[in-house]
Amino acid sequence: MSGAEQTLAPDAPCPCGGVPEGATFARCCAPVVEGERVAATAEELMRSRYTAYALADGTHLYTSWHPRTRPDRVDPEPWVRWVGLEVLDVVDGDAGADTGVVEFRASWVAGEGRTRQRGEVHERSRFARRAGRWFYVAPENEVTGR
Repeated sequence: MSGAEQTLAPDAPCPCGGVPEGATFARCCAPVVEGERVAATAEELMRSRYTAYALADGTHLYTSWHPRTRPDRVDPEPWVRWVGLEVLDVVDGDAGADTGVVEFRASWVAGEGRTRQRGEVHERSRFARRAGRWFYVAPENEVTGR
């Protein structure tokens, strides 16, 4: 897990864009990322995982990854700045479901000045609920990567 976690003020806008739109970190992803409660839906878990990438929080990424498919270590690159999330589609994954799919597009920036690079990850992610808790399983397909 990453030791380079970044902090975010509770009243700062949530990196995921917020639910409802523009919600603060404290009212959106913080309770899930910080382990105060579990995500109620697959989309909420996906948004918390995006926020964890934005904060370089490998602990949340690791613990929210399904044990069957997660790697031994999850260390987000701290030099990558995640700058936007767009949820494109949600299939199932509500509080009463056991599986769900969330399609999203996440934009990133790395470097400065002439070395700046931009990119995006476009993925349809599969989620499963196990013992009342949502987990990221794997991508259905990864359209673009970094």
